[in-house]
Amino acid sequence: MAKKIVSAIDVGTTKIATIVASVKSENDIEVLGVGVVPSHGLHKGVVVNMDEAKASIADSIKEAQRISGVRLESACVGVTGRHVSSLNNRGVVAIPRDDRLVRPKDLKRVLSAAQVISLPQGKKVLHAIPRYYTLDGQERVTQPVGMHGTRLDVETHIITASVSSVQNLVKCVRAVGVDVEDLILEPLASGEAALTAEEREVGVIMADVGGGTTDIAVFRDGNIYHTSIIPVAGYQVTSDISIGLGLPFSVAEKMKKSYGNVSSQVNIDKAPDVGVENGHSASYRDLCDIIRSRMEELFELILLEMPTTDYRSLAPCGMVLTGGTANLAGLDELGRSVLKIPVRKGQPFDTSLYGITDVLRDSAYATTVGLILWQARNKEGSMWQARKAGILGGFVSFVRRLFHG
Repeated sequence: MAKKIVSAIDVGTTKIATIVASVKSENDIEVLGVGVVPSHGLHKGVVVNMDEAKASIADSIKEAQRISGVRLESACVGVTGRHVSSLNNRGVVAIPRDDRLVRPKDLKRVLSAAQVISLPQGKKVLHAIPRYYTLDGQERVTQPVGMHGTRLDVETHIITASVSSVQNLVKCVRAVGVDVEDLILEPLASGEAALTAEEREVGVIMADVGGGTTDIAVFRDGNIYHTSIIPVAGYQVTSDISIGLGLPFSVAEKMKKSYGNVSSQVNIDKAPDVGVENGHSASYRDLCDIIRSRMEELFELILLEMPTTDYRSLAPCGMVLTGGTANLAGLDELGRSVLKIPVRKGQPFDTSLYGITDVLRDSAYATTVGLILWQARNKEGSMWQARKAGILGGFVSFVRRLFHG
């Protein structure tokens, strides 16, 4: 394929990250520039102050443009927030023609049938991702076009979002002169960057623990199976430290990042008090106890969001932790202790990326990198693929109405 410049904006609760890359193929991606700034005007993944959010997004874009030397005209934008929900639904259509040959328009019809669901007022379908097809009872068909049959079924993962929340996010980006080319649910993007092909195939739970939300995605059989957003993450941990230890929020955040440790291997009884500038200090034991308690509660909340109580069979590969809060020392060990399944820390590792990538080799940038990979990989069922194939025209029309509304 010819070289194409793509860009993405990860609009998070604690940071805005803009990335610009040159894509020659899905295995040849040069990162040209990255702009990361503190986020203002967002709470738990949702815009709450338009002016502050626009200013933060503009600063991030300017930094990425300065480093890359490329002017951003459009970008893929990540979406998260408690307003996002999901379900799996099945669509069925007949193949009425004499030759019984499945054509691309039949995929459009069956996917449209799967989207016939009852939605609360103010919600729209954000993604409708085909998981697999069934043709005349033959299950797990990945590409039925060109095959013969009389009945076509599709198992579809449908993700819905609040229209107003999406509109506010889109307007913030457009207000700084950048069009929104696509909207991608953030845990889908994070999974592109942090998971192995084997994990996605066998079954894995990915938990992207960011600043304002914990984004959950379960993958099975190589595709998405379940998604959920929990409005609890690193911000709540810092808030509890601030209240529990009587510290300013900024000091509590610095202590969490500098000294927080939930590993059972650390002897917190013998550890001295910890301190930072301005004379603030705290008990190392108390600091670690607060963080441990909050993270144990978060793991329990993640389990409550699973579509089945038998999460071990659902995800034999266990859990992959990513997001900025995943950098807490000992968090993977704590996860194994609480959940009784394999838990590892995930971070962008894709060898197809090169260029300005040093800052991106961190769990905090899994979504940022994943948004670029999502655009480059041209995968079955992704929004990028669906738009080119024309099988999600209804959603694309919905997005265009938002952009120009």
